[in-house]
Amino acid sequence: MNEASSLQHDLTGPSPLDTANDDGGERTRWGLSLFWRTFFLLALLLFGSILAWLQTLRALEFEPRAIQTAQQIASLVNLSRAALVHSDSIARVSLIKTMTDQEGVRIVPREPTDTYERFETDTLSQQVSSELAARLGPDTVVTNRVNKDEGLWVGFTIDGDRYWMRADRARFNPTASATWTIWLLSAAALSLAGAALIARLINRPLKQLSFAASRVRDGDFDASRLDETVSTSEVRAVNVGFNRMTQKLAKIEHDRALMLAGISHDLRTPLARLRLETELSVLDVEARDHMAADIDQLDAIIDKFLDYVRPGNVALSAVSLRDVVETCIYSAKGRTDMQFNLDLSLDLMVMADPVELGRVISNLLENARRYGKSVDTGLAQVDITAKAHDGWVLMRVRDHGEGVSPEQLVDLTTPFYRGEAARTAAKGTGLGLAIVENVLERMGGAFMLSNASTGGLAANLKLRRAPLP
Repeated sequence: MNEASSLQHDLTGPSPLDTANDDGGERTRWGLSLFWRTFFLLALLLFGSILAWLQTLRALEFEPRAIQTAQQIASLVNLSRAALVHSDSIARVSLIKTMTDQEGVRIVPREPTDTYERFETDTLSQQVSSELAARLGPDTVVTNRVNKDEGLWVGFTIDGDRYWMRADRARFNPTASATWTIWLLSAAALSLAGAALIARLINRPLKQLSFAASRVRDGDFDASRLDETVSTSEVRAVNVGFNRMTQKLAKIEHDRALMLAGISHDLRTPLARLRLETELSVLDVEARDHMAADIDQLDAIIDKFLDYVRPGNVALSAVSLRDVVETCIYSAKGRTDMQFNLDLSLDLMVMADPVELGRVISNLLENARRYGKSVDTGLAQVDITAKAHDGWVLMRVRDHGEGVSPEQLVDLTTPFYRGEAARTAAKGTGLGLAIVENVLERMGGAFMLSNASTGGLAANLKLRRAPLP
């Protein structure tokens, strides 16, 4: 695997950098948000309630209505049959005409050649037909259409003669299906709107709490305050408790930074006196040089403490990555124990603070100089590569030393942690890589360590790419 492929694999493959979201934190695994989960559960509950209500209505309303409809039709048929039986032929014609004109009921002879379709098209129609057959006899026929003439047709017999009685079906129709459809759609829409409103009321305070917690994680305590005047008592209690917690954390962070900065500042005065007294009082040149080196190391340790407690707010601007790298390696080019191989395009711009980014690269170069020297040559050969990928700049600083065991990779960015003796021969604070990770997170990036496939330790950086002009 070549260097470019290795960089692409480590920084875009399955790694901690890939789980970083846009603000540098860790992306959680995919899942339904609380809003949608609450919405779907409420919607399911409401739809279940509507279906249960429909079944109840069917049992309490549809069956009695079918019986009532059948009774009305049977009564009309019986009245028509009785009127026709007890009238003479002349009066029967007048009666049929009167029934047709005034009641909309037409009685015609039933011919063998008549064509018709059955009435039992749904559950209610089947119940009406069964009830009519029970009241008028088994030879009763109920249809929707006779000879293509629509209506409510009932076939019956009078003294062996078969007749059709046609009535206006609207007089016996239940509520139209379109009415039920409109009612159900309206109920469903109102139910979904209510479910969305309830889910939003539940989700909003939790979303605000999640946002405030992310600001606390990033060290922005001022933007993490929650509303303590909300009407819901439980939410108000949570908001008050969260605000008191953030105030306490802010005070602890401020006191910690102030304490470390004060200690570091106060130590520099006696160190300066010790340096002066060493130069004037110690006559042995070798002893004086060793004492001066110890003082320089103490001074470097103080600088590390100051870097680590540096404030979290960073102003980002478009920065040329190659210019920052070349500035950092300029002072080390004259060293005989380090070599640099750069693979950076001149137009690669990142969103960063140039001073903070320079501190990151300097720490990585110092780490490579101390612990990344080749066993064969004694040189710290450092490869620095970078490429753009999906709005990010993926950068690698890699040495050709012995690397570290996989178990220790995660712990190397822990403050004050030191690796095995092979990588800690030089004295240090154990803050260098912790500072790198801290600074990159403040700039919205991410950091990961890995062992290179051909040996050595690789520091993988993920930086925001500056928008193109």
